[in-house]
Amino acid sequence: MYYIELVLSMQRQTILMNYIHLLFLASVLVVASCSGPSQLEKIKKEGKLTVLTTNVSTTYYFDRHNEPVGPEYQMTQSFAKNLGVKVEYKVYGNTDEVLNALRNGEGDIAAAGLTITPERSQEFEFGPAYQEIGEYLVCHRKGVPIENIEDIAGIEIVVPASTSYIDTLKKYPELTWRADKKFKAHQLIAEVADRKIECTVSDSTIFYIERRYYPEITSSFILKKGTQLAWLTNKNNSDLTDAIEKWFTTYKNSGEHAWMIEKYYGYIDIFDYVDTYKLLRRVESRLPKYKAMFIEAAKQNGLSPSMLAAQSYQESHWDRKAKSPTGVRGIMMLTQPVAKSLGVTNRLHAEQNIYAGAKFIAKMRGMFDDVPEPDKTWLALATYNIGRGHIRDAQSLARKLNKDPDKWVDMKEVLPLLSDKKYYKNLRYGYARGNEPVRYVTRIRNYNDLIKEDFE
Repeated sequence: MYYIELVLSMQRQTILMNYIHLLFLASVLVVASCSGPSQLEKIKKEGKLTVLTTNVSTTYYFDRHNEPVGPEYQMTQSFAKNLGVKVEYKVYGNTDEVLNALRNGEGDIAAAGLTITPERSQEFEFGPAYQEIGEYLVCHRKGVPIENIEDIAGIEIVVPASTSYIDTLKKYPELTWRADKKFKAHQLIAEVADRKIECTVSDSTIFYIERRYYPEITSSFILKKGTQLAWLTNKNNSDLTDAIEKWFTTYKNSGEHAWMIEKYYGYIDIFDYVDTYKLLRRVESRLPKYKAMFIEAAKQNGLSPSMLAAQSYQESHWDRKAKSPTGVRGIMMLTQPVAKSLGVTNRLHAEQNIYAGAKFIAKMRGMFDDVPEPDKTWLALATYNIGRGHIRDAQSLARKLNKDPDKWVDMKEVLPLLSDKKYYKNLRYGYARGNEPVRYVTRIRNYNDLIKEDFE
């Protein structure tokens, strides 16, 4: 009897355990069904990635053709293509608004030049760092000389609200500052240039861009080095962050990341205060005399008028009588043989010189018909400067060095090697001052960026 009861008891326990197990499985299924698809699955199902960003030159903006451009635009388009979806951009006024929108689930990722900070890491998930910058104290050139942190004490500092600059300034208790909810970093730089405030804080990238428009500003002190930028997602979206990590590894290894950095920042670190100041003055005094010629010549040859004007400024500073020791002359600095081949009867005649120069650069561009922009233009300008033979040598050398001969980001590294005997002794056209076309293209890109609004 006891044995029978024991067996029945054991059977009841087994039935009870099985029942509990079934309940557990059911609860797991209920939880799983309630949680629904992951963020990444929703993005793929809807065929749309929603990006939260800001409208500034270092994130997302529209160019003269009303086409969206910018570092964040470039990268998010690549990521979306990797996922096989389209992108919807939601643009906000400042960093605080972007982060609030992410908190409220208004988008999938925040891509707005956002700094990785411990405070943000507690609330959000960061993707891989895609750029390293510094945080600069930006003041007027005629302000109080600053050599160390003690010199900053007592100086008025105004920074954009809800930015990482505030976290940085908190580490310097001896400094006084205030946050402004109205202005962004580039707008506060303009305030410094107009001497309405003493100093502000800016990312190094923003500073390098803005100082070309406001040569009166200077980076007085580096408050922080090695600041990293990354995208943000909400917590518990591991599938989405994993997808970003995998995409970025491919994006970087393919050279696309280096190409993007070169496209947007490859020309801004060269700065000459006197040269920039003179350019801004000559935009008013000299450019109006030739502007219509640049526009018409560019139109006839499929060129950008501001780029043609920028090249002319690099060549002659818009001086129709310019002459070099090597004999090139005129506003586009043409050699006698080139001028003659293009029908120029007087190299000092501005209109003839501009139209001939436009035809010649168009001819150079024709050498790179299979190369996409903007590399096509950069390579053409380099050819205009150093000649087709040396460019072909450099492209041949690029292939031997496993560099891409059609990418300016690679060619600007290879061209300087033309002056190194180790390399030029084996090249058909031999020695060349390879640094010159790199500087030439860089300066033209810089000038173009400064004057392009005058042609819009």
